[in-house]
Amino acid sequence: MFLLESYAIAVVFCVITMLCWGSWANTQKLAGRTWRFELFYWDYVIGVMLMALIFAFTLGSTGTQGQAFLANLQQAEATNIILALLGGVIFNLANILLVAAIAIAGMSVAFPVGIGMALVVGVLVNYIREATGNPLLLFLGVALVAAAIVLNAVAYRTLPGTSKSTSAKGLVLSVLCGLLMGTFYLCVAASMPESEKFAAIPAGKLSPYAAVVLFSLGILVSNFLFNTVIMYKPVEGQPVTYGHYFRGSFLDHLWGVVGGMIWQVGMTFSIIASGQAGFAISYGLGQGATLVAALWGVFIWREFKTGSQKTQLLLAAMFACYLIGLAVIIIARTA
Repeated sequence: MFLLESYAIAVVFCVITMLCWGSWANTQKLAGRTWRFELFYWDYVIGVMLMALIFAFTLGSTGTQGQAFLANLQQAEATNIILALLGGVIFNLANILLVAAIAIAGMSVAFPVGIGMALVVGVLVNYIREATGNPLLLFLGVALVAAAIVLNAVAYRTLPGTSKSTSAKGLVLSVLCGLLMGTFYLCVAASMPESEKFAAIPAGKLSPYAAVVLFSLGILVSNFLFNTVIMYKPVEGQPVTYGHYFRGSFLDHLWGVVGGMIWQVGMTFSIIASGQAGFAISYGLGQGATLVAALWGVFIWREFKTGSQKTQLLLAAMFACYLIGLAVIIIARTA
C-alpha cells in the first residue's frame, strides 16, 4: 500500500485535507438552492463510500509496504472492525448536526464553532492515546484556535437583524456537533497500529485504507437511522420523504456525491499523513478546515456583508488566531 516517507509531505497531505474538509460544504450550499440538506446528505454519504473504495483498491492495494486492502481486511480482529465502524456512526451523527447548523446559521458560524470545538476535543483525546509532538506548543496552538471559535461566535452575534432564537439553535447544534466530531477520529485510530508501525501492521490491526472503508461503511449503515429521523423530524422546514429524494434531478444528486468524494479525499489523506505526523497533529491540522470554510463564507457567500466595523475587526482577529494556531501545531511535531 502507499505510505508517506517524510513529515514535510505529511504536512502537505494535511493541507489538502484542510482544503477538502473546508470546501465540501459548498456543494451543499449550491444544491441547497433547490434541494433540502436531508436529501443532499444521502448522496453525500454515497460519495464518501465510493471514494473510500476507490482509494482502497488503488493506493491501498499497490506497493510493497504494509498489507494490501483485502488481505488486511481478512485478518482483522472483530474489535478493530467494530471500532472503525463505530467511528463512522459517531461521525455521521456529528456531521448531520453540522449540516443542519450550516442550514440554520451559515458556514461562517457552523464550521468555526462546530469544527473548531472538534479540533480542541480531538487533539486532546488523540494526544492522550499517542503522545506525539511538543505538548506545550501543541496545546498552545489548540488554545489559539479555541480563541478563534469565541471570536467568530461574537462576530456572528453583532450582525444586524439576526434572530436570537435562530442564532441560539445554530450555535447549540454546532457545539453538539463539535463534541461528537472530536471523538470519531480516536475510534478509527484505535483500530489501527501506532503511527510508526503502518509499514509493518501487527496481526489483527487494520491498515489505514481498510480502516477508512469500514469507517465509511459505518456512516452509510447508520444513515438509514439518523437521516431518516431528521427527514421526518427536521430541525428546520417541513418533513421530506424518500419520494422527494427519487424525484431529484441529476444535478441535485451530483452535488451530494461530489461533496462526499471531496470530504473523503481529505479523510484518507489525513489518515495516511498520520503515519508521519501522528494522529493528534494530523487531525489537528486537518481541522484547519475551519479557516478555509470561514473564508468561503465571508468572501464568497458574503454571510457577514451586513456586519459593522466591529464585526470586521472580530473576523480579522479570528483569522489571525487560526493562522498562528495552525502554524504552532505544525511546529509542535519537530520541536
